[in-house]
Amino acid sequence: MLKSIDPALNAEVLGALRAMGHGDDVIICDTNFPADSVARQTVLGTLLRIDNVSAARATRAILSVMPLDSFVPEPALRMEIVDKPDEVPPVQAEVQKEVDAAEGRAMPMGSIERFAFYDLAKKAYCVIQTGERRFYGCFAFKKGVIPPDAD
Repeated sequence: MLKSIDPALNAEVLGALRAMGHGDDVIICDTNFPADSVARQTVLGTLLRIDNVSAARATRAILSVMPLDSFVPEPALRMEIVDKPDEVPPVQAEVQKEVDAAEGRAMPMGSIERFAFYDLAKKAYCVIQTGERRFYGCFAFKKGVIPPDAD
């Protein structure tokens, strides 16, 4: 256990988040996503897991240590529901609340079509699979920067 580090974050996830650079994407996915096969194609090349937690809980943990990119219009994306791109299911609304809380303001997530999401995931730095069992619990977050301390 570490002070001020969310206990949901294991050593492998923390290592990957630390190693990511500005503009790298991390994929948070549900249990139905083809996580292992997609993760093998990422920069990291192996699947990471935060087991037994919802997508929202994993998002809270990840965004407690990782800034979102402020240089792009949509640093947080949600996978669109097939044939219902504007529908936001409860799992996505819960993650939206965590994004807003982490940013301290409303930051609406963008959306991305399902197969475009798979393509984005393959190019990501890493994939983290959660224990989320609800459909469309899949998200992409673009890492931002931490500015230097003011003198």
